[in-house]
Amino acid sequence: MKYIKRTIETLLRNALNAGRSVLLLGPRQVGKTTLLKQLGEADLFYTLLDPELRLRLEKSPNVIRQEIKAYRKLHGSHKRPLVIIDEIQKVPALMDIVQLIIDEQEAQFILTGSSVQKLRRHAQFNLLPGRVINLHLDPFMLEELSTVMTDITPFLLYGSLPGIYLNDNTSIRQADLESYTINYLQEEVRGEALVRNLDHFGQFLELVALESGNQLNMNKLSQELGIGRHTMSEYFKILEDCLLIESIEPITKTTSRKRLTKSPKFLLFDMGIRRVLAREGEKLSTDTLGRLFEQFIGLELIRSLRAHLPTAKLCYWRDHAGPEVDYVIDYQQHYLPIKVKWTDLPTAKDAKHLLQFMADYQCIWPGYIICRCDKPLLLHENVIALPWQVLPMIVETLQKNIPQS
Repeated sequence: MKYIKRTIETLLRNALNAGRSVLLLGPRQVGKTTLLKQLGEADLFYTLLDPELRLRLEKSPNVIRQEIKAYRKLHGSHKRPLVIIDEIQKVPALMDIVQLIIDEQEAQFILTGSSVQKLRRHAQFNLLPGRVINLHLDPFMLEELSTVMTDITPFLLYGSLPGIYLNDNTSIRQADLESYTINYLQEEVRGEALVRNLDHFGQFLELVALESGNQLNMNKLSQELGIGRHTMSEYFKILEDCLLIESIEPITKTTSRKRLTKSPKFLLFDMGIRRVLAREGEKLSTDTLGRLFEQFIGLELIRSLRAHLPTAKLCYWRDHAGPEVDYVIDYQQHYLPIKVKWTDLPTAKDAKHLLQFMADYQCIWPGYIICRCDKPLLLHENVIALPWQVLPMIVETLQKNIPQS
């Protein structure tokens, strides 16, 4: 299977060349192991998916430091080995040893993880200034795919997890997505004893998939499932810790009397996983495709900002009276509003809510409507309709035109 260069690869190489250690997080099967293989051979490599190794290091975490010291004795004490520890959350006690080794400048690390549930107990580790760089690997982004794409539907149905995206056989894609959801329940949840009642959690996942893209209403979800609100909050925390959902906060600041929504939206991290968890088929209605298109664009914007402009964040804006802007990039309280429309013929009318928002807030011009048009269209002096294929240019343009503080 061919390798597609990941945007994050340059950031990772730059961090290593600068002598930094890296904590590389990302959900299962987004390509962390494949990416590491592109960096060349590690001096020492540990995968904690190996049960025998995991058991040995659980009993004696300091073994890693002893092996690093032995390596330096054999290869010259001046050489700091590059050490990779894959799925480090499996043995969280190693974080303390790693912290000590980094402080003593005995080795350089790449640590990978697909869950931060246990790593949170070692928050001090992330406070090592200038030594540990946190990076996040996502499924494929549009900017990483050089093929000219004309049909958005495969992204909405099957998502962009690398192993699934690169397989042209739709039957195998579907089987792999179903296998992923089962393995997640068995390995991530049961294996780490995060949930006792797997039946309840399975029902919760299905409802979350159906509600993806909507505002989070914990009381509504709790009532629909007959699960206590506290348990529901714990379940959402599990999804966050396993990097399976993205939260989008609302813009609540206003200088008018507008009554704005204050609940966050949430998105499941991959469109294919969302569809399988929701138990939807592969033939979807136009209305459903429109809702999924909006979620896909949101995920793309989150990933692009994370890779290129991490100080910016993705928000949304909704007035209870009706006007809504699907996504707003917030860069130091300068806003870039974005509307998503499942249409190939956008009109000036589609820009109405964008213009209302832009009249009330300090905005970075222009505003955008992302749709399925063939080429960019000027709908208003300050609003441009863009084909979804050129979505990456929004963050690229923003980088070049961000206000100077």
